[in-house]
Amino acid sequence: MSILQRMFKKDSLENYLNEDKHLTKVLGAKDLLSMGIGAVIGTGIFILPGTVAATTAGPAIVFSFIIAAIICALAAMAYAELASAMPVAGSAYAYGNLLYGEVIGWVLGWALILEYLLAVAAIATGWSAYFGYFVKPLFQIPTAIAGSFDPSHGSYVNVVAVLILILVGWLLTKGKQTSSAVQRLMVLLKIAIIVLFIVVGFFYIKADNYAPIIPPRAHGAFGVQGIFAGAASVFFAFLGFDAVSSSAAETKNVKRNMPIGIIGTLIVAAILYSLVGFVLTGMVHYMHLNVSDPVAFALERVGQRGIAYLLTIGALAGMFTSLMAMVFAGSRLLYAMGRDRLLPPFLGEIDAKNGLPKKALVVVVIIVSILGGLVPLGQLAELVNMGTLLAFIFVSLGVILLRKNKTIKNDGYKMPLVPVLPIVSAIVSIYLMTTLQKTTLIAGAIWFVIGLLIYLTYGMRHSHLNHK
Repeated sequence: MSILQRMFKKDSLENYLNEDKHLTKVLGAKDLLSMGIGAVIGTGIFILPGTVAATTAGPAIVFSFIIAAIICALAAMAYAELASAMPVAGSAYAYGNLLYGEVIGWVLGWALILEYLLAVAAIATGWSAYFGYFVKPLFQIPTAIAGSFDPSHGSYVNVVAVLILILVGWLLTKGKQTSSAVQRLMVLLKIAIIVLFIVVGFFYIKADNYAPIIPPRAHGAFGVQGIFAGAASVFFAFLGFDAVSSSAAETKNVKRNMPIGIIGTLIVAAILYSLVGFVLTGMVHYMHLNVSDPVAFALERVGQRGIAYLLTIGALAGMFTSLMAMVFAGSRLLYAMGRDRLLPPFLGEIDAKNGLPKKALVVVVIIVSILGGLVPLGQLAELVNMGTLLAFIFVSLGVILLRKNKTIKNDGYKMPLVPVLPIVSAIVSIYLMTTLQKTTLIAGAIWFVIGLLIYLTYGMRHSHLNHK
């Protein structure tokens, strides 16, 4: 067998199912919906509708969100089919191993490691900033412990970010039933505050603010082109639902519940984002919404300061559920890569007491705590989008390979209009990847070169496929 043949050797679904049988199957459709909504709807819902309306689409931001949701739904349907047919841990990493070959699985796993670790660290620092604002009327968090390591500006460690990550990790070690109950509570709180804004804001809508619903083209923005440009801008608000597929091995009745969790997440998110955009641009003329906190700004403009302050609680709840979903998904990814011996095998061990990959979870919490507490992420956070879009491309095209694979039975959910929709989904993801900044693409390329070196020097040599 040549090196190239060895790199593209595929694993078997039976082997994965046998390895993952030690994980406890406790998740139902409600748990998956809670995880998905928790991952997708964060602080972006209080920011994006206003800023994109002001700079790109005007009141037609509603149409931008609908278009973005439809585009994202293409990848969601692909994830739903693959997760239904291959209910194993590891999400796109595992699908890559089973459908394309080990090296593609590794590349996707390496991309998702970047996605989860950077996303969690960035969200934790955001949570810390909102928490500081929330408690400011009571006390001021000292600068030395309120930011990443930057002695020139007097900050050394973001203690709040580290503590919230430790809390999330601790909750996840208590088992999925406990962590899911906390997540459902937080998701309900977040949705309640969003609905409160929609209901209260509805009474302050002025029809004149919608005229015209599609502003004329000006300064490279607005018009019909602005709707599609806005869709590209808000597309990234829907990312995160892929974390749901990482729990396939721990889901009851996976063929039914997984599609409900993934596609249901997109539907709920699209409705809430669109309604917030509609109400927000009705309350305040879109030209005034290019501010850092447009929803709070709109509420203060109409004299609802109390509800504006409540938005901080909604933002904190939103980011907390995002942290739980992303840390969970990251730990399952490291478990899967350790299970396959592409990373150190201790990561693939299951705790016999509660059926959880506790060691993988601890490693994820340690790494993200260091990143969130000490490292200024800046523009590196955009690498999250690159990793996600790469996974979208291979997962979408993977549906075509799955249909041709005679060894994997697919009697669950099926994506419609194959191969047309998977190809369209892949093309859209490739296009969106080209819109990322050049610095992001260069940093991503460096990350993948490092990943391939690790695979060639460690992963391929230790992989359990060498013993088959």
